[in-house]
Amino acid sequence: MDQLTTLLNFVDGLLGSAPYFPFLLLGTGLFFTVYLKFPQIRFFNHAWRIVRGKYDREGDAGDASHFQALATAMSGTVGTGNIGGVALAIYLGGPAALFWMWATAFFGMTTKFVEVTLSHKYRETDTEGHIVGGPMYVMERRLNMKWLAVFFALATVVSSFGTGNLPQSNNIASGIESTFGIPTWMTGGALAVLLGLVIIGGVHRIVQVAQSIVPLMAVIYVVGALSVILANLPQVGESFVAVFRDAFTGSAASGGFLGATFAYAFNRGVNRGLFSNEAGQGSAPIAHAAARAHEPVSEGMVSILEPFLDTLVICTLTGLVILSSGVWTEKFQTEFQSFDTEIVAGSWSDQVPEQREHLFNHLSLSLENDPIEAFSGQLQIANGRLRSANVTILHNRSVAENVLFLAAGEPYSGVVGVEGGEIVSPQITLRGESLIHSVDLTSMAFTRGLLGESGKYIISIGLVLFAFSTAVAWSYYGDRAMTYLFGVKSLMGYRFVYVVGFFVAAIADTSLVWLISAITIAFMTLPNLFSILMLREEMRDTVEQYWEDFAKEFPTETDHKQ
Repeated sequence: MDQLTTLLNFVDGLLGSAPYFPFLLLGTGLFFTVYLKFPQIRFFNHAWRIVRGKYDREGDAGDASHFQALATAMSGTVGTGNIGGVALAIYLGGPAALFWMWATAFFGMTTKFVEVTLSHKYRETDTEGHIVGGPMYVMERRLNMKWLAVFFALATVVSSFGTGNLPQSNNIASGIESTFGIPTWMTGGALAVLLGLVIIGGVHRIVQVAQSIVPLMAVIYVVGALSVILANLPQVGESFVAVFRDAFTGSAASGGFLGATFAYAFNRGVNRGLFSNEAGQGSAPIAHAAARAHEPVSEGMVSILEPFLDTLVICTLTGLVILSSGVWTEKFQTEFQSFDTEIVAGSWSDQVPEQREHLFNHLSLSLENDPIEAFSGQLQIANGRLRSANVTILHNRSVAENVLFLAAGEPYSGVVGVEGGEIVSPQITLRGESLIHSVDLTSMAFTRGLLGESGKYIISIGLVLFAFSTAVAWSYYGDRAMTYLFGVKSLMGYRFVYVVGFFVAAIADTSLVWLISAITIAFMTLPNLFSILMLREEMRDTVEQYWEDFAKEFPTETDHKQ
């Protein structure tokens, strides 16, 4: 496991967590925003009219309406990224991370407009008569880069697990266990069966489920979030100030939070923003390709609404809930996961500024001459309590407090071996107070509102709906990629593995799952951004042609004067 973790961190450092990645992602959105003259603003109202079906034609080719395609794509993006992903970004980067999530969404509205338009333009019909499309078809049919199309399709299949399957199942199971005490394996098993029943029905059942779940889950979540924001109204303004104040300086240490540099907050905010709204990743174009539309640009305009609703609305609500409630700087009783735990030599405090800075640098792996060293040796434990004075236990990027060493759930007495900062005795588990992140952090924040402890049930219900719908949508993305690679005969095998993976992820390590998801996102995003940048002139010409044709067909409308 240690070797796997080291390898994954190395790969992530070359891709999603590399310094160039957020600049490339934001830069692409910024470029197209200027190049196409701010389409996310100019075409915003027109997009809503298209979704309502105002310009629909009888006989348009496709398997879904504009709204169904939007709902399917939204169900793929509105998931644990909105509940757990925002919490993870704030946990890592502080309030500043939320600002960069907003920036990713604003420019991502244009990026998604471009990628969806181009994918819709080059869609095809499979052997069963279904409309199929996505960046892989653009890469092959327009760029004549079959090898890149195959790479992207393979990345999509892998990412369907890393983005849509593993983290969704893991967060559902974790949230249900913490709220209702139901074991993760039971939740994973029940939902895996339900997932199988949905995805076996294919695209038609998937879009029907999506259009039913998305509006319901949005209403439930918004009501719950507003109940917390209203209860903490005096802190909301202060939270907004912190988001903008820290955006270009980084977030200062507060409570158990060790602080975050500008670079760290920027990278985490952009990275989690991408995980949330998927603008630039190339996933949404696969769903929109199935929409009944005679004009690729019209479907691209519909996709503008996704980052707006997903990040600028829902993620903002989550961020304000977490920041205004103050839970992101507090330590809570939690079970320690080995992936997030390290025992270091010496006594370190998060309340001493100099030591706090050393701790942050150590956890961020940003120092060559790190004064903090992993402990190796033996620890003396009596009735669950550490008797060795010259060590510090770190968990969830914080100094852990009131730590209990347990064996079979009971306080342990004896000697515990530690090597390289990790406990080598497999029967020993730890429980204590530390920062929390992901779904657990959001769930705790929801208990600080008008609903009190009952607020966590909003998270549990919302989590199940959000994450399950995301898993359903991503199974469709994986379906389309498998169809491109191996034909429709490969689908049943893929769906079986997908359902099994959903169960296995329910009992996996949370942080490891998030790391895998970050890597698979980058594998899709990089070739997709390259593809749309190569076709920038064609995109501009396609938009201009759309407005010329629109003016002829709807001469009394004024939208063509945009």
